Amino acid sequence: MPELPEVETVRRGLAPVMEGARIERAEVNRPDLRWPFPERMAERLTGRRVLQLRRRSKYILADLDSGETLLIHLGMSGRMVVSGDRLGRFVHDHPAPEKHDHVVFTMEDGARITFNDPRRFGAMDLLDTAGAEHHRLLSVLGPEPLGNGFDGPHLVAAFRGRNTPVKAALLDQGIVAGLGNIYVCEALFRAGVSPRRKAGRISAERVAAMVPLIRDVLTEAIAAGGSSLRDFRQADGELGYFQHSFDVYGREGQPCRREGCDGEIRRIVQSGRSSFYCPACQR
Repeated sequence: MPELPEVETVRRGLAPVMEGARIERAEVNRPDLRWPFPERMAERLTGRRVLQLRRRSKYILADLDSGETLLIHLGMSGRMVVSGDRLGRFVHDHPAPEKHDHVVFTMEDGARITFNDPRRFGAMDLLDTAGAEHHRLLSVLGPEPLGNGFDGPHLVAAFRGRNTPVKAALLDQGIVAGLGNIYVCEALFRAGVSPRRKAGRISAERVAAMVPLIRDVLTEAIAAGGSSLRDFRQADGELGYFQHSFDVYGREGQPCRREGCDGEIRRIVQSGRSSFYCPACQR
């Protein structure tokens, strides 16, 4: 599933085409994805101008001049592909329609944004912009890891007394929003902390030190266009390339890259997810 860097990369790719532009025509080609589409969704989107495109955790939010906000979740395999932008940012011609093109936005300048999702785990919803933070998917989220609300004192307080592994704690979207399996593994490697360690038994100093490392990993991944492991593509159809910089994720059996460490990357399963780490230098 795309994580924060991939979703932010898609948002940045869509913004030049969608922000300030009017949706000339919205087409909804099936009744549902992960859950049913909102009633009269195509009608409510057609003719509306996109005022702002923002991200909250792993969701893209398009604020409309109607006072509603379109919420988009890419799911496991969802892609937002731009074609036909006359300003030259996306020079791809409009592709032939595909089987899994579930939602299509034709913008007033002729650009087209197609939401393609073969596995149909993605989702869209329409919500009141003024009360967006109260939506059932957004109200439970913790602070953004790149925002001011995520800092050392917050993480120390969130970890205090927790008997869960630190890996699980960082994946808890109520503690910090948007982190996923890949980037938690990479951040814990940089912090020298084993994913097995109980969150409540890590010193406050070490917990606080994780914050800038998490920010660094995410910032570098966004700059690289995210990580393309299976289905992820940027809005122009290109692959991300942060996967070439992984220190631990997907490197089971390979030597540790930390200078002076002779350890070997190991994979374990935690709560049904693979955790990659170096047992020699992550304690």
